[in-house]
Amino acid sequence: MAAKILANLIIMGSGIMVRAFAQAYKQALNNASKSGVAQETLQNAVHKVTKTMTEAEARQILGVSEQTSWEEVLKRYDTLFERNAKSGSFYLQSKVHRAKEMLETVHKGPEPGTSG
Repeated sequence: MAAKILANLIIMGSGIMVRAFAQAYKQALNNASKSGVAQETLQNAVHKVTKTMTEAEARQILGVSEQTSWEEVLKRYDTLFERNAKSGSFYLQSKVHRAKEMLETVHKGPEPGTSG
């Protein structure tokens, strides 16, 4: 008899907890949408899904600024690429390569025949 009462209390308590959690979650979403956090989170999620590197990320990886000449960017790329080739970090080496590719598209501008 006591076990049955205890089981009923646990089930009722967990139901109350689930409803309270759902209500708190709804309120958090509502607050986030009012403050603009939801839009920023959505943009970050889209960026992560597409896995495209931004120009700012590429510059940060190579350690260059917008005023850095293309020749300096290439020197920096060569240095970092070779350094990571020696240390065996393929991940970092690929990040450096992707950063150079991204900045190369910015340096060359849009391809003929494309809008952008």
